[in-house]
Amino acid sequence: MAEAPTNGPFRDARQDEDAGAAFVLESKGKWWHAGFHLTTAIVGPTILTLPYAFRGLGWGIGFLCLTVMGVVTFYSYYLMSLVLDHCEKAGRRHIRFRELAADVLGSGWMFYFVIFIQTAINTGISIGAILLAGECLQIMYSELSPSGSLKLYHFIAMVTAVMIALSQFPTFHSLRHINLVSLLLSLGYTFLVVGACIHAGTSENAPPKDYSLESTESSRVFNAFTSISIIAAIFGNGILPEIQATLAPPATGKMLKGLLMCYTVIFFTFYSAAVSGYWVFGNKSNSNILKSLMPDEGPSLAPVPVLGLAVIFVLLQLFAIGLVYSQVAYEIMEKQSADVNQGIFSKRNLIPRIILRSLYVILCGFFAAMLPFFGDINGVVGAIGFIPLDFILPMLLYNMTFKPSKSSFIYWINNSIIIVFTGAGLMGAFSSTRKLVLDAKEFKLFSSDVVD
Repeated sequence: MAEAPTNGPFRDARQDEDAGAAFVLESKGKWWHAGFHLTTAIVGPTILTLPYAFRGLGWGIGFLCLTVMGVVTFYSYYLMSLVLDHCEKAGRRHIRFRELAADVLGSGWMFYFVIFIQTAINTGISIGAILLAGECLQIMYSELSPSGSLKLYHFIAMVTAVMIALSQFPTFHSLRHINLVSLLLSLGYTFLVVGACIHAGTSENAPPKDYSLESTESSRVFNAFTSISIIAAIFGNGILPEIQATLAPPATGKMLKGLLMCYTVIFFTFYSAAVSGYWVFGNKSNSNILKSLMPDEGPSLAPVPVLGLAVIFVLLQLFAIGLVYSQVAYEIMEKQSADVNQGIFSKRNLIPRIILRSLYVILCGFFAAMLPFFGDINGVVGAIGFIPLDFILPMLLYNMTFKPSKSSFIYWINNSIIIVFTGAGLMGAFSSTRKLVLDAKEFKLFSSDVVD
């Protein structure tokens, strides 16, 4: 790797002067804690969408895209960790994505660009986690009481109440044990779903297998770019600097170990979920493979207790995901509202924390109930947000920090990734917007049905 100059114009506020850093992003973690946080941020129930993504790509291109996205994101996150390590050695430890970008790129507007994109992604995922958790409760309720009167928004309200209580964990580091459980839950429901798919595919009632793509070329192109956006969003997280901030200094080299832990889990979960789901359902794969296994009409295609346990595991992990992606919002709130000179649990800091975090979760819960078609909106947010933060900015930050020779291999690799994924992001955003428009006729505010 090229060596970088050590001088820089931007300097973070001291942690003892910044309540957001001192409280929410306190730096006490080990490398395996960062691995837990990363895995929760990336390996979530969205992996159950991978068979649906393969539906728009087919076997060959689907495998290729999944592998390329995995390699590129690992490389991207590793480069970003190198930039963060370099800044730390130079006496400028950055604990926020927005401040890292403003320092390295030397542009004030970049600070606000990153905070806008990060806020859109994190709030969107928080809303989506509450919506999906409410849907999990609704699935269990409909199995136990098919003629029950409770609607989706009732379950969203229940999830919101639990999230308000969980949101009072004061620091990102304090979530380490929750995120370890989240890692185990992701392995649990993945292997349950894989087993259910194998059962469904080998049973007498196995659905017919058809792996053909759309008949028209334009539909195939749009579906392919939508699928690419889905896979990119699944691999994205957008909060790697905040996760690295939880590591006890010096953080140099620790993030690579956390990444290796995370991508080991990714290898076992992503490929198994994608292959088993697409093998069984082909181009009839639902946007949530659990729904394909539990069709609205006819019996379940796998043992109900197995599917029920998978739904419970998904539900529990969604709470952890909602907590992880709320940390940036909580850090911003704490920076503005807390007094770093008083204790983290002092009355002066505790009361504003309870009020502000509760209001944030209530707002996310309200939008989850109002917009049960939020998955389509999140597709657009993912294409516009995750690709810039996770596929473009890390390459740009590395080139600006380490200044590799223009004739070097790494310089051209980084620039090629920037160009390719800028184009893919633009096409993905267009395709996701097209799907949003096509689905608009099904949208109903406060509906009890989630639009796929």
